[in-house]
Amino acid sequence: MKTIKGLLLLLPLAASFPALSGEFSGKVIKLGIDPTFPPLEYKNPQGKLTGFGVDIAQALCDQMQAKCVWVESSWDGMIPGLQAKKFDAIASSMTITPQRRQQIAFSSKVSNAPARLVAHKGSNLQPTAASLKGKSVGVQQGSSQEAYANALWRPAGVNVVAYQSQQEVNEDLANGRLDASLLASVSASEFFKTPGGKDFAFIGAELTDSKYFGVGDGIGVRKDDTALLNAFNDALQAIRANGTYKKINDQYFDFDMYGAEQ
Repeated sequence: MKTIKGLLLLLPLAASFPALSGEFSGKVIKLGIDPTFPPLEYKNPQGKLTGFGVDIAQALCDQMQAKCVWVESSWDGMIPGLQAKKFDAIASSMTITPQRRQQIAFSSKVSNAPARLVAHKGSNLQPTAASLKGKSVGVQQGSSQEAYANALWRPAGVNVVAYQSQQEVNEDLANGRLDASLLASVSASEFFKTPGGKDFAFIGAELTDSKYFGVGDGIGVRKDDTALLNAFNDALQAIRANGTYKKINDQYFDFDMYGAEQ
């Protein structure tokens, strides 16, 4: 528990970040989401959207005093959907990469989950083109992991297999149709908890090439929507300062999803 002194020390800092009750107060903001990434964004058994990313996005909206509604989309339809104005922002833990920045704008980093190769426990595979040559590696369509594997592994003879959802990747990996999969470490950690994933593990080191994996995940908006972008950034700074971010983080993880300060 924080001491009274500790709480008092937070007051001046929290006061420097207003509730952002101006431009977006009471307004509806449509958030695009692919709810197939537990524990980031998924549906509970009752069909309600939940997860770390969902809770963080809701906290940002609360800070802005805006009314946010969720619009479901396939992962590879996220950027086209945003550009077609089907929703106002992508709030589905999208990695900030140079390629995506050519198409849309991103908020400051919201979280960071490095990519990892997943294979059967005891596998002698490594996350390199030489090790994976002739092997089948599953990735999700439209993901930074797919871009990396297609650019660096496919030309060397790796069979990169793209799927509509991460769940389909996991199922084929568990059923032996794949030799390995490449995915975000947080999603992989959830797969390990399932009956199909209990015999699998991280193989080799983290993949952190910023050209493909960027500097973390952020909220994506259209490039001309600077007011909304600034509002998200201000709200993110506020929930980081007032403890809301940490409270949500600790509900899902025993480590800091934000990572090192930028």
